[in-house]
Amino acid sequence: MSSSAATQPAPASATPPPRRLPAADPTPRSADGLLVSEAVYWAEYYLESDHHYEWNNGRLEEKPVSDFETFLVYAWFSELVRHFLRTHPCAQLVGLEMGFRLPLPTGTVIRKPDFGVVRNDNPQPLLPLDCSYRGVFDLCIEALSDQERSGIERDTVIKKAEYAAGGVPEYYILHQNPAHQAFYTRTPAGFYTPIAPQAGVICSRVLPGLQFRPTDLARRPELEALRDDPVYAGFVLPGWRADREQAATEARRADAEAQAKREAVNRADAEAQRADAEARRADAEAQARREAVNRADAEAQARREAVDRADAEAQTRQRLEHELAALRARLAQGQSDG
Repeated sequence: MSSSAATQPAPASATPPPRRLPAADPTPRSADGLLVSEAVYWAEYYLESDHHYEWNNGRLEEKPVSDFETFLVYAWFSELVRHFLRTHPCAQLVGLEMGFRLPLPTGTVIRKPDFGVVRNDNPQPLLPLDCSYRGVFDLCIEALSDQERSGIERDTVIKKAEYAAGGVPEYYILHQNPAHQAFYTRTPAGFYTPIAPQAGVICSRVLPGLQFRPTDLARRPELEALRDDPVYAGFVLPGWRADREQAATEARRADAEAQAKREAVNRADAEAQRADAEARRADAEAQARREAVNRADAEAQARREAVDRADAEAQTRQRLEHELAALRARLAQGQSDG
């Protein structure tokens, strides 16, 4: 997306190793404002460890230090960008005081943004052994130092103009005070215009999909909160969210299987209860039939016994009648004989 700057000197091959300060000097003095050539800057000051210098058209400029809360804003946002690039590996994130060279109409400057982004499709690739970037960053981010007026002006006015003129597509200024934060995109005319928030959200053009709420720079929510926030859910811990959704799906499937098993058990219990009820009904009907048969047998036995008694009584009457008849006959015979 960005235009490539003119090729800068290669510090590793075209210049001597960086200058080493004498070990006996415990508090080396700053060389801020010193006039040096570009070659001397690359050779002696670019990799300076005690002071971090940029080079502005022949003059050393020491990078100021931000306050701790601004550092926390910077650290939170850089971690957010790292999460985005893990999910969308479309660019490289660089820091560690890596500088880049901007030949401008007003003179050449060498700047070291607090961190920068180089897209994979940038005309100048960022090589693994590069100590300086030979192209133009696609995104530059500065953590504003407000300790001195010159530091504020350098980031908000001077570097803003330089980055725009040099072709940096986006430029962000971070600070613990929202009033000092700024997010710019470069117009086709080569000027920066503020990125208009959409529903309170800044959307990057350089890194499509990277979005954030400027208000979150002050709150700095934990990652666990961002992963469920619709603004950040697309690139913060998506693997955790996928695992959670998979676990939820498996839990739902397990619940459904358990429910199906419970329903099957309930159906089996209901069928068993129906079978038991039918068996009890069959037993009751069989018992009723047995009792009816027993009653019928008893009634038949009673009838037989009644018939037997009637037969016995009839036989008794018949015997008595015979005996009575015989007695009468003897009485009648006796009378006739007398």
